[in-house]
Amino acid sequence: MSGQGTLGGMVPLIIGMLICVGLAVAVVALVAIPARREGRELLTPQGEEIIAVVKEKTASTLETTGEAIVTAKDKVADSISPSAPTEDIGKHRAS
Repeated sequence: MSGQGTLGGMVPLIIGMLICVGLAVAVVALVAIPARREGRELLTPQGEEIIAVVKEKTASTLETTGEAIVTAKDKVADSISPSAPTEDIGKHRAS
């Protein structure tokens, strides 16, 4: 009994999840695609505002994260001494 009970229970769960995803894609295809072709908007004006806010916050977060990464990289580069012997780099201290 090396895990067959767990695997046997997971397969129906995964199949059920795939069926749900397939049904969701079918509903979107039947509702959203024809509506978009007719020129109707998919989101309400309130939904459009939310999307705009999310895009704006995502852009500012990416800028902040990028600056933090550059700062961290500079600090790491400054902490490494260029005068250290290169043959010791990568070796474990216990060896």
